[in-house]
Amino acid sequence: MIFAWTPHRFAGGALALDVANSVVLRGAPERRIDRYADPKTMDAFAAGANAHCAERAQTGPLAAVVPERRAAFIELREAIDGHFRAEASGEGTPALLARLLEAIAGTLRQSGQVQHALDTATAHSALRLTVHAEPERLKICPNCGWLFLDKSRNRSRAWCDMAVCGNRVKASRHYRRRRPEGIATEDTP
Repeated sequence: MIFAWTPHRFAGGALALDVANSVVLRGAPERRIDRYADPKTMDAFAAGANAHCAERAQTGPLAAVVPERRAAFIELREAIDGHFRAEASGEGTPALLARLLEAIAGTLRQSGQVQHALDTATAHSALRLTVHAEPERLKICPNCGWLFLDKSRNRSRAWCDMAVCGNRVKASRHYRRRRPEGIATEDTP
């Protein structure tokens, strides 16, 4: 299957969140898709981030994660998701923060002088979010489950991407209102 890292895939507002969002439908194990399961798709993520990531001015041009550091990068991704998902839900714990900080430290120790590697930039992004984030701006999209930063002035953004998730939710509501009574849908028993 051909997959493209389009602007929608970088709706998180921070590189660390975009990396965490590389797992689609995390909350539905039977439908879960790990975009990094294919090494070619994982390698292409850096090019997508160079074109679409909100932090691209801070990171500079990114290079793909080298094969020997991919397992540590996946651990960093999972620590990012675990910590920030819990924070967005109001259920953060010191243990999740410690796991994230250990993954960041491990990544930075391994990277040495490679400043523009995707894993190093992701670790820096996660560290910035940990130190400077406003917790009320960190949200989980109710449609797809992705993490995102609400950068709206009044903190009212509801979806990771209005053009995709927002439209899907609004279309679904519209369909339910317009549907003639008595007609069952897939989610109606």
